Amino acid sequence: MSETTGRKFALLPMLGHTKGKRSPVTCALKCDNACSGEVCNTSSNSYFRDIASATMSRRAALGFGAAGALAVVLGSAVTSAGTAVADGGTGLAAAAKDGFGKSKLQFTAIPSIAADVDTLTVPAGFTWQPVIRWGDPIFNDAPAFDINNQTAAAQEKQFGYNNDYTDILEVPGSKGRRAVLFANHEYTNENIMFPATMPAADVRAVGAAAHGLTVVELERQNKNKPWSYVQGAGLNRRYLNSTVYELTGPAAGSSLMKTIDDPSGRKIKGTLGNCAGGTTPWGTILSGEENFNGYFVSPGTSASDKRYGLTSSATARKWELDDPRFDTRNAGYANEANRFGWIVEVDPFDPTSTPKKHSSLGRFKHEGANVIVAESGHAVAYSGDDERFDYLYKFVSKDKYREGDRKHNMTLLSAGNLYVAKFTGNSPAAEITGTGAVPADGAFDGTGEWLPLVVDGASAVPGMSVEEVLVYTRLAADKVGPTKMDRCEDVEPSLHTGKVYVACTNNSDRGKAGKEGATEINPRNANRDGHIVEITETGDQTATAFTWNLLMVCGDPAQGDVTYFSGFPVDQVSPISCPDNLAFDSVGNLWISTDGAPAGIGRADGLFKVTLDGADRGKVEQFLAVPRDGETCGPIVHDDERTVFVSVQHPGEEGTFDAPNSYFPDYVPAGTTPARGQARAPRPSVVQVFRG
Repeated sequence: MSETTGRKFALLPMLGHTKGKRSPVTCALKCDNACSGEVCNTSSNSYFRDIASATMSRRAALGFGAAGALAVVLGSAVTSAGTAVADGGTGLAAAAKDGFGKSKLQFTAIPSIAADVDTLTVPAGFTWQPVIRWGDPIFNDAPAFDINNQTAAAQEKQFGYNNDYTDILEVPGSKGRRAVLFANHEYTNENIMFPATMPAADVRAVGAAAHGLTVVELERQNKNKPWSYVQGAGLNRRYLNSTVYELTGPAAGSSLMKTIDDPSGRKIKGTLGNCAGGTTPWGTILSGEENFNGYFVSPGTSASDKRYGLTSSATARKWELDDPRFDTRNAGYANEANRFGWIVEVDPFDPTSTPKKHSSLGRFKHEGANVIVAESGHAVAYSGDDERFDYLYKFVSKDKYREGDRKHNMTLLSAGNLYVAKFTGNSPAAEITGTGAVPADGAFDGTGEWLPLVVDGASAVPGMSVEEVLVYTRLAADKVGPTKMDRCEDVEPSLHTGKVYVACTNNSDRGKAGKEGATEINPRNANRDGHIVEITETGDQTATAFTWNLLMVCGDPAQGDVTYFSGFPVDQVSPISCPDNLAFDSVGNLWISTDGAPAGIGRADGLFKVTLDGADRGKVEQFLAVPRDGETCGPIVHDDERTVFVSVQHPGEEGTFDAPNSYFPDYVPAGTTPARGQARAPRPSVVQVFRG
């Protein structure tokens, strides 16, 4: 492919080094080959071994007050204010008291599916169809998707690419017949999006327009019918690179945030690398800016550049050729990369509102953020930093949630305390062998504490101001000695029990020469398959102490992997690898979507239900599998309606435009002429799975 196409992306350092069927293209375009470079965290924090030897979901319980209130998320139970307390407290929902097995969504687990199967596999008795696909027009004046004649102007009015976090919220007063769907668009793969003859500048422009966020209205005849999106609906909106975001919190107006285009340091154009997210108890959507570093050229020499993975190499997409702010070496743009790596908050019910970036939650590679209202009334947000050997964070709002006061509640993430987690195990170091074998006490468990970074508006990190702590949060955290984790991705508090669940996807570098070895919280060297942490706060969610255990250590027992599923028989679980996004159904079961199973157990990524209580605690049942090269994202479980939604990201990632590796979701066979409105290229899509 010639350089003039702008789509060669020839630098694929993971080519030949990925395991299983993991695509080196995904590594290059999604996370800028993070696993091929040096680990960003080179701090000398004490190894965990040294220490040891010395919701209901964001979608499941949104309680709202009277005037201006929003309806709860579809198919969910209701709590008074989205509150929950720790294990055994008075705020437990009825489902937690009665057990977790009473879901109306009953199914027979599907078998594990080979990674090269190009179909979406669902249980017997279920069917699926897309809700919306890449390129679908969302405004009245948007043109129909034309795979051979794409333009930036058209893409700005169409659904973006690689939808990740997704949620569906009912429109108030619609009696379950109207809703809004939110999706973010994490990254693009220009190799399979555009014909080779397309000019490079046009490729860059359309690719840029395919990033960002989308809100689109849905409709259906009744609760027994599938959803369709509504072109031209009043709440439809695209958030683009030109969309202005308001920066809130202590870093707003800081000299670290000012650029030649924004001397105020308060108005930021665009959002990048949006991965997972969360829905707040007041009905707004949060989105995490994750792998933003891959969009910038920087000097690459400062401590902050190195800690955030910013380099002087040309980027894969080369946006720096069109917009000077993407090369921070240009005069006036030294701080541009500081303006990304935040939690974004948008109001899906007001298409004229200004979205926000919240500096109080810190700047790092946010997988997402999920909020629970503590028994004290404070809003508490959990967030993971998705990088090898990085950390888990918690934010506690300064002000308290007010039932029915949505305007006030939308300010809660602008000020508060920020913490980072330190875990301590209770087993002797000799029992943590690095194989994943359970220690003698029969569980991976221990205690922990939330180490303060910002408290009561003041820095808790010696030698750093509040602004510096929030802009350079990774560097600040290094100074206080938290626990290095195996890529904390989604972090979900359960409103049924108050427990918090952390998806640690994997860490192939753990135990390598010069790198930290196995610890009780991260018990496997060369952690290929990941694990799930379960945290119980000591008190309500504002506590600074907690206990923890591992719910599962993932893998495929049939392949001889050493696994652990809270004592549930390993020969009775669906094999699972690389947990990524988490969700809960209305009775408190945990649902896990995976990203990287082809590189782990060599099977397709999928969606899995996990029982959390009783004799079946730790039982894993696979609900669906996504097509070839695809990733399962943004799970939404409306079990009361026997419906599940997932975002299918990067199907056919390893193919090309001329030789597709997947035909999802339209499945036009090779050698045939597509029907009108169909495309030969795979199209990332939000799909619904329902009885049918």
